[in-house]
Amino acid sequence: MKQITASGQTVDEAVQTALEQLNTTRDQVDIEIIDEGNKGIFGLFGSKPAVVNVTVRKNQVEEAENFIREVATHMNISIDIKTTVKDNHVTFELSGDKIALLIGRRGQTLNAFQYLIQLVINRSGQDFYRITLDAEGYRKRREETLIRLAERMGQKALQLNRKVKLEPMPPYERKIIHQSLQDKDVKTYSEGVEPNRHIVIEP
Repeated sequence: MKQITASGQTVDEAVQTALEQLNTTRDQVDIEIIDEGNKGIFGLFGSKPAVVNVTVRKNQVEEAENFIREVATHMNISIDIKTTVKDNHVTFELSGDKIALLIGRRGQTLNAFQYLIQLVINRSGQDFYRITLDAEGYRKRREETLIRLAERMGQKALQLNRKVKLEPMPPYERKIIHQSLQDKDVKTYSEGVEPNRHIVIEP
């Protein structure tokens, strides 16, 4: 963490000196005023400089990227990361030779990893970020699979005229099922407690 103590005739001047030395901007730092200084008599006698302590804030996105690389290294996986930041939503797209190891069965490893990254990126820092972790387009393929599943199970519920229960899914996957069937002749709702919460489709 970069930190510097600087002085100047005023607090603003001391801060500006620190920003120039740190090569950053005011919105990227935390400022602690150690001494507001004193102009003295006529600006000459008894004057005392203002002193500030300026600390560069952690880059939360970079910290999350470093965490991803560290975990992948421990799993002996070489990865490339493409990071996209839109407002307060960050998407990390991973690619690599052994990427299937990071996806896991039905994306369970990827979902668990995404949860950990969400914790890491928000554990320190002033901004709150929502995270999407993808691996070589898995999320899109999974979404297409879930939409087909929703349509098939919706038809089954109508044909049998009874409730159909789906397997447990994480919240974002359940949301896809709900959205896929919202204009159909069925209603959907969730039952159970995480991580075993599941969707019920009812005519």
